[in-house]
Amino acid sequence: MKVNVGKIVNMHGIKGEVRVLSESDFTKERFQPGHELIIQSGKEETVVKIKSYRTHKNFHLLTFDGLLNINAVEQYKGADVFQELEEVEIALAEHEYYYHDIIGCTVFNEGEPIGRVTDIFETGANDVWVVKGDKEHLIPYIADVVKKVDVDNKTIEIEAMDGLLS
Repeated sequence: MKVNVGKIVNMHGIKGEVRVLSESDFTKERFQPGHELIIQSGKEETVVKIKSYRTHKNFHLLTFDGLLNINAVEQYKGADVFQELEEVEIALAEHEYYYHDIIGCTVFNEGEPIGRVTDIFETGANDVWVVKGDKEHLIPYIADVVKKVDVDNKTIEIEAMDGLLS
């Protein structure tokens, strides 16, 4: 199974470095040199091996083996980047989940569905889940709010604090 780990949004310099906006969790582990990524541009897929990785401003900067100048990578601008789930083995602690396990889950508050998780973004303290139903809600992934996560059944039970769903 392949998971979306980001999007190539631009080039960085002339030596083949690309700017990736992450769509994933555990980016430091996923983008380590030697790991493979799948660049999907339209219906075309290209498998590349990461040569180098660093961060700069809110972007992940990558170079790939054999693609050593801007001309070799320019064609991938705007392309989505995927990785086979088995490529990077990440041991999850209790109450840790992969983004792809959480996105798509239906969120319930007191037994009533409020929507599905469509996106996740990281803040300094905790992740925030974007839940879209009749309205869009921002649900912090904290123990006081998230009471049960069932990734097998794609459900999440929360206990909304006052004002969270207004």
